[in-house]
Amino acid sequence: MPAQTEALTLLNDLLDRATRAGAEQADALFVEGASIAAAQRLGEPEKIERAEGKDVGLRVFIGQRQAAVSSTDIAPKALDELAARAVAMAKAVPEDPDCGLASPDEIATTCRDLDSYDCAEPFAKDLAERAMLAEEAARDIEGVTNSEGSEAGWGRSKTTIAASNGFNGSYTITRHSLMVAVLAGEGTGMERDYDYMTAVYGADLDAPATIGRRAGARAVKRLNPRKVKSARVPVVFDPRVANTLISHLAGAINGATIARGTSFLKDKLGEQIFLPGINVIDDPLRKRGLRSRPFDAEGIATEKRRIIDSGVLTTWLLDLHSARKLNLKSTGHAVRGVSGPPSPSATNLYLEPGTISPEDLIADINQGFYMTELMGFGFNAVTGDYSRGASGFWIENGELTYPVSEVTVAGNLKDMYRRLTVADDLEFRHGVDSPTVRVEGMMVAGT
Repeated sequence: MPAQTEALTLLNDLLDRATRAGAEQADALFVEGASIAAAQRLGEPEKIERAEGKDVGLRVFIGQRQAAVSSTDIAPKALDELAARAVAMAKAVPEDPDCGLASPDEIATTCRDLDSYDCAEPFAKDLAERAMLAEEAARDIEGVTNSEGSEAGWGRSKTTIAASNGFNGSYTITRHSLMVAVLAGEGTGMERDYDYMTAVYGADLDAPATIGRRAGARAVKRLNPRKVKSARVPVVFDPRVANTLISHLAGAINGATIARGTSFLKDKLGEQIFLPGINVIDDPLRKRGLRSRPFDAEGIATEKRRIIDSGVLTTWLLDLHSARKLNLKSTGHAVRGVSGPPSPSATNLYLEPGTISPEDLIADINQGFYMTELMGFGFNAVTGDYSRGASGFWIENGELTYPVSEVTVAGNLKDMYRRLTVADDLEFRHGVDSPTVRVEGMMVAGT
């Protein structure tokens, strides 16, 4: 692991204070962050902000009881009070037989370089220029009549963890982002759309003008939407919304959800839930990944996993607590804030691309729906029932024809996953990513 740093020195000192206060085991987390944001609307600056912060979290164990506390004050007296408060709380809470640190033979012993830190911190004026160029390009698209504004941002976060089981580790991540949203048309016929991108390195962002032009073109393309009659048809999910299907999968295989028995996939481990040949990957070690990390919040080494392997569900997403409840081992998916215990979460999760282009994916559809936006949250995690408000474009004879709004798409995710076909246009843009996908036989409810 990395050599002792100022943050690690602080955390190991805090662990010593916790031990002196009566803790039997403890771990501590220190997060140092900085961010800058610049926004404008209609060519005028709206904000330029910078924020910095340092937060420390302490979790202590007494027998099978645990408590977590946090503070922004790292003065010695404040750390003594933090330790005393955590121990007092741990003595007062009920026992939890599944809490506790990783054993020494479970913790990571190396820290891989994932190229997750862009050392080139932008100036506020540079972010303001990105926002300006993006909005200008969007407003230059013929038919765009108004703007909700554009915003460029940057952030840096350094996470350091130490524990009484011997784990010490630290890593730093950066984020550059750019968003623009505009409106097209007039009066009650106005339509809105946007484009957005985030990257670890500023150099990996698309040009601001490119992002702006995409936003403007999308808004204009949505003008004069029609309503359609209710029908059961193929639905094609644009990548902007296809990733929600993978997010629902991540929630359904979260170890905490499985342990509670509240997932529609709770009895599907080892079973075929997608078509053969379909793979879903979780890769915390991807270079420049938006959610990459060399170890999880409990100090366990992360690794690339095939969550879905040729259609078969291979694993749950587990932290130590959920793993113990299920008599399994952690998969290294623990995440944690400074003020609470860990919980499981995916990292860079994506649906592997197929071999067919998006154009070929819709070429044989006589009547269907190409979906570009979802509204509301009509998903039942216990049953898998799925019903979302949507807009997009109607497909006729293999081509996108006219914009469609005010429809609802409905199905059940267990059926949808088994009827899913994947295109070849995967891009890593969000942390949870998917190519264009097609789902057969969904209900599109219109007029």
